[in-house]
Amino acid sequence: MRDAIARALVWVLSLLSRAPRVEPGRHTAKFFTSRPTSVSEAPSDPDPAAAWRTPWQTPSAETVREIFEQRPELPYLQREQWRAAAFAELGVDYDHPTTNITPVRRVTA
Repeated sequence: MRDAIARALVWVLSLLSRAPRVEPGRHTAKFFTSRPTSVSEAPSDPDPAAAWRTPWQTPSAETVREIFEQRPELPYLQREQWRAAAFAELGVDYDHPTTNITPVRRVTA
């Protein structure tokens, strides 16, 4: 069994070594001297404080508080779904708590 695994591993590694390289490897001098050509690698902003100058993109605390205080008459799961829909209208992804935080009803016999 070991021989079959070793032969398969050697075969896969030999295929990888024969694969043509499109770009230089990460540990070559050509990699460090060439500029990135892909569009996804946009140059980063040289000023790290620029992010702090952009306006706040999330809802305010008052808006979030209003959403959480509305619809108290709904059952727990429907209230969480309603909150998720309200946050989705604002463009915010709201993931309701995954743990059950409702009180446990004890059944006495």
